[in-house]
Amino acid sequence: MSDAVYSEINFHITWHTKMSLPMITRNIEERLHQFLADKIRETPGARFHAIGGINTHLHIAVSLQPNILVSDWVGKLKGSSAHFINHQVEPKALQWQRGYGIVTFGSKDLKWVIEYIRNQKQHHNAGSIHERLERSAVG
Repeated sequence: MSDAVYSEINFHITWHTKMSLPMITRNIEERLHQFLADKIRETPGARFHAIGGINTHLHIAVSLQPNILVSDWVGKLKGSSAHFINHQVEPKALQWQRGYGIVTFGSKDLKWVIEYIRNQKQHHNAGSIHERLERSAVG
């Protein structure tokens, strides 16, 4: 791939805990979010925007260059984050469900998507979720 590429490919990605059980407890939430944010920032060609969620799932906003194979990249994020939590934070605390949901969005919507992700708990408590951004494949 050429090293002279311009792209604006923005993704909203979500995935659930196994069987949508409330595994993302207060004890692990901050460390999980920080781990994932750091892994995304370490990815060449990735630009981290936001992470949030509730105890059963999480949401990420990121921009990726077109050379990143999203399915493999998400799989690595899921696997490494579960390994980190289960080996460094709390044994057998976290398992991810197979699959994920992904929606692309334009740069003009970036601010709105970031705010939505950062306020997940409030949206779920108030019932003001956006179904399109909450969908995750179940496998």
